[in-house]
Order: sequence, then structure tokens, then C-alpha cells
Amino acid sequence: MQQTCKLIFLSIWITCSLFARSLKTTNVIFLMTDGLYWQEVFRGADAALMTREAGGVEDVQALKSAYWSENENERRRKLMPFVWTTIAAQGQIYGDRDEHSDAVVTNGLNFSYPGYSEALCGFADARIHSNDKVANPNKTVLEWLNEQRAFAGRIAAFAAWDVFPYILNAPRAKFPINAGYDAFRLLPESTEIQLLNQLKAEQPKLWSDEPFDAVPFHTALAYLKARQPKVLFVSLGETDDWAHSGRYDLYLDATHRVDRYLQIVWETISSLPEYRGRTTLVFGTDHGRGSGAEWTSHGEKVPESKYVFMMFMGPDTPALGNRAGTATVTESQIAGTIAALLGEDYRRAVPESAPPVRDVVPAYASSGK
Repeated sequence: MQQTCKLIFLSIWITCSLFARSLKTTNVIFLMTDGLYWQEVFRGADAALMTREAGGVEDVQALKSAYWSENENERRRKLMPFVWTTIAAQGQIYGDRDEHSDAVVTNGLNFSYPGYSEALCGFADARIHSNDKVANPNKTVLEWLNEQRAFAGRIAAFAAWDVFPYILNAPRAKFPINAGYDAFRLLPESTEIQLLNQLKAEQPKLWSDEPFDAVPFHTALAYLKARQPKVLFVSLGETDDWAHSGRYDLYLDATHRVDRYLQIVWETISSLPEYRGRTTLVFGTDHGRGSGAEWTSHGEKVPESKYVFMMFMGPDTPALGNRAGTATVTESQIAGTIAALLGEDYRRAVPESAPPVRDVVPAYASSGK
């Protein structure tokens, strides 16, 4: 019996080792933006909301000049040029409902803490039912990776929203987490970080729980260059904030800015030997929004806000572009997909987590996992 167990263990170990060696990805950068509606991502700006009455738009003509086209493909490229010229050509995009490629959250609540927890833990937990600052009882895939020898001390997270230290359970997770208006203290020698901390402290606090996206993003970028983490998580918030404020013009600007941030990240990792050709970029959101008059809202009473999107681009992900006619993918699959890209089997450790998106990591499927 003992000999049989040893043989089984050896077989599993060999399979896992071969799977890991077949992958080129050694780093993952996962960027999320809060509450970005699938419709804008795949259809571009909505003409019905580009008005003062429906969308709180201050300069309708300027907004249309920036983002409008009668052609849908051109319209979405104007809003998110990096997504539709680079990720669509080199990666995979899920969530285009017009192409029968649904992506959904499974928590049933369709708001932030449950959505982020589902994406990062790999499953929906009924105990996560508010946006309150309550420590997540579940380990995220980031915390789990930080416990693995290959990634220990090489994980970091930066977020606009000040609830993230609770979502990630900072005291237990034991990796750098910077969120809200808290200064970042781990690079005291960096004049860039000093300036970003100052801007964070001095900028108008339009929202009490998070600064403008530029500060957490550029703080994360500075850390990426200085410390070169293997897994970097970045969460931005203005897309949701401006939508709740009823400002469709500023919501579109925030969306366009997020696209620019994705481009900056990709250009940065393409310029660094530690990352070039060895990094997968993941992009997603925590929940969707309502349509029409409900565009400012989301939640359990807005069923359409369960629809999201997710994108993957890297050396192990076939360039299948904007997916069509696919089986529904779920927010809960992101955690396992990130781990699989890094050659790790998250589901073995967390059986309740959803499996990876197999087309994103074909090596995972061929390994027989």
C-alpha cells in the first residue's frame, strides 16, 4: 500500500513538473477596474447617454468628437484602442454578449466586495454579502501564491478602494498591500513614490474611500520597475465612481484612461528582461451595470449587472481574439486561471474554486488536470 501511494505521488509530481515546464509565463499582472459595463467595452460609447439629460454630459460635442462613430468597431477602438488593437490581436477576450460569449459573476449580489472576493478566491461565499470593512475569511489566490516557495515575497497589490486590505486580509496575507489614501512606505528612497504620496495626501478627496486612479496606478508601476514582483494586482475605481455620480462623460474618460494604463503596463513589461516574453496580462472587472436609465446602478436588483468581461494576453495564451459562441465563463475562474498560467494547481489546494479557463491555458488542459 505504501509503495502504491509513493508511485501515485511520484506520478502526480511528474505530471505537475512537466506542466509547469511547458509554460513560458513566470509573471502575471492582473488589473481590474470597478464596474465597467460590458456594453461600452464591446460596443463603445452609447449615443443615448451622451447627453446632458441622460448622462450628465457637460460638453456633448467634445464627447462625441472623442468617442463617437457610427461604426461600432471604430467606436470601441476610439474608447479602448489598446484593447481592440493589441489584446484583440494577441490575446483572448470574453464577455461579448452580442457574439454569444457571456462572462458572469456567480455571487448573485453584483457589487464590489463579493465580486473581488470571487475573482481572487475562485468562488462565491455567502458570508461575503456587503462592502463593509470585514476581513475576508478566505485566502485569495495572491495569498496562496505567496505561500508557495517560487512566489514567496514576490506578490504585491495596489488599489484605489480602501476596502482592499480587508478583501485581501492584509494582516494574514503578509505581502505589500497599498490602498485608499494610505501612503506607500516600502520604497522610501524613491522620489517618485514620495511625490505620489504627497499628491495622494493633497488631492481633493472627492470620494472618502479612494483617490483618483492615477495615484495608485503610478505607485504600482513604480513598484513594478523597482522590485519586479512575479504577481502584481492593481485595482482602479473611477469607472464605477463616475457612473454612480451620473457623469457619463467622465465615466468614458476613466475607461479610456484604464485602456491607456493597460498599454503602459504592456510597454513597460516588454522593455524589462525579467518580464519580456514571460508575462501574462489579465484584465477584468468586479461587476457590470444596468442598461439605459439604470446605467448608474448595479446590484442584486439589477440582474443585468451580473455580466462582466475578462481578457488574457501572454506567451501561453493562443491569440483567439474576441471570443464568439463560447461556453459561459465566470468571475470565479480567474483565480484558478492565474495560478495555472504560473504552473500551479490552485484547485487542488482549494477544491471549491472554479477551474481555469481552459482555452487561456491549453497546457493545463493537456496535462489532464
